[in-house]
Amino acid sequence: MGSRHEQKPKGASVGVVEHRPPITGEDHGSAGRGGRATGRPAPAVLPPSLCRRLGTVAVLAALVVVALGVLYAGDSGPGRADARIMATVYGVGPSWRHVALALDFLGEPVGSAALVTAVVAGCLLLRRPRTAVLVVAGAGLTVGTSTLLKSLVGRTIHGDNLSYPSGHTAFATTLALVVALAAADRPGLGRTAGTSLVLTAALAAGAAMGWAEVALGAHYPTDVLGGWCTALAVVPATAWLVDRAADRTTDRTAGRTSDTGRRERR
Repeated sequence: MGSRHEQKPKGASVGVVEHRPPITGEDHGSAGRGGRATGRPAPAVLPPSLCRRLGTVAVLAALVVVALGVLYAGDSGPGRADARIMATVYGVGPSWRHVALALDFLGEPVGSAALVTAVVAGCLLLRRPRTAVLVVAGAGLTVGTSTLLKSLVGRTIHGDNLSYPSGHTAFATTLALVVALAAADRPGLGRTAGTSLVLTAALAAGAAMGWAEVALGAHYPTDVLGGWCTALAVVPATAWLVDRAADRTTDRTAGRTSDTGRRERR
């Protein structure tokens, strides 16, 4: 009586099952062989530890923008606070005027385009694609919001020149906020230190550009405050949207990669 033998495929061993590690959130990135994702996720542009605090700042800044817009709607002259500050700042000497003109140029179309291009290039070199997107989206939305508010508020300076809020100040504050947000994501930097870094950078950039605009007579001081607050309101919201859109795209890519890997293993 002959014995009965089971036929096994060549190269197969009994009891050996191939296991592959599951795709986790840290594996989202570029897809490697076999459909398994290999890269790390791009860092968030709005650090989770700062989300609530900057959200509060954004709401308060938006309220200031609206309040000043209502207060100075249709005006064609400075308020009391404006007049006092302008008496001190306006009409600087030749050397300081050159500094003011240089700062003002950075907010003009040619200067701002060159500045945005340089910052985006730096973000890409540092492998921070989300930050590069935020630079473009944040600057575009902030300047666009400022332009829209100028038409709605209707405050003028030197004739028919719309002045509230200051788009130059909003733009400079936006770039400072984006760069500071990237720096605030460093490991070991606490929530208080991170918030202080972001707000200090925004204040420094807004004050520098705001001084230039008032010194050159292009804006009232309250226009500058409105531009600064416009950036503080728009940038955190834009950063949140960029992160949400990027996370959804990463999740969809990881899902398709996982499906491809399962089909290849069949």
